[in-house]
Amino acid sequence: MPLVETKRDGAVATIILDRPSRRNALSTDLVDAIVEALGCFAQEKARAIVLRARPGAAVWSAGHDVDELPEGRRDPLGWDDPLRALIRSIEECPAPVIAMIEGGVWGGACEVAFACDLIVASPNATFAVTPAKLGVPYNVSGMLTFLNACSLRIVKEMVFTAKPISAARAESLGIINHMVPADDLEAFAYTLATEISINAPLAISVMKEQLRMLAGAHPMSPRRFERVQGLRRIVYDSDDYAEGIRAFREKRAPKFTGR
Repeated sequence: MPLVETKRDGAVATIILDRPSRRNALSTDLVDAIVEALGCFAQEKARAIVLRARPGAAVWSAGHDVDELPEGRRDPLGWDDPLRALIRSIEECPAPVIAMIEGGVWGGACEVAFACDLIVASPNATFAVTPAKLGVPYNVSGMLTFLNACSLRIVKEMVFTAKPISAARAESLGIINHMVPADDLEAFAYTLATEISINAPLAISVMKEQLRMLAGAHPMSPRRFERVQGLRRIVYDSDDYAEGIRAFREKRAPKFTGR
């Protein structure tokens, strides 16, 4: 069964997440399907792409598929992790990608949404960065995605507390572009996509790439990068990391010890 539905209306393309049994959790297969769709639409010269869930979804995406995370002794979010491939595909897609969001956005799905070029959301949308609930050490490139979406203090609040923030607060903080009544969300998102599509596509793709490079222009020495990776290894080699993954799979509250 396909995990995404794709469609095209003129210069505007749509990718619909369609894994309702797992709340659109970002499994390898689902990520591969999204990446393939982005690549196809780029080849077809789509000028704007809307990334969305099914209408009325209670959860836009539950984030990284925890069942696919290792229980320890290996980086859970390495370079070849599916989530990293998806973020790179969104960022490198020449057409602007608009996240159209209803419902909850959890964990790694927050990074996916924040990596999109524009975000429009209904009032019931919430955003929660949840690795601290699992004991998962987020990686450097993922943290940069969050820092490019909002201020350092907001990133700290989101990653330390793992509590969701509302669409209204996200709009006030500039994390999302527009909060729109649910009944108007689809029309608003596609009007925005159409407005983009009538402008010069080459100029837009170049400006998108310029902004991507500028947003990533945060120098880090090899020594500091290795320091961060060393700190992350402490976490994913820890008892807490294994406990967080086991607790999630067993549907119980984790008991973290700090070891």
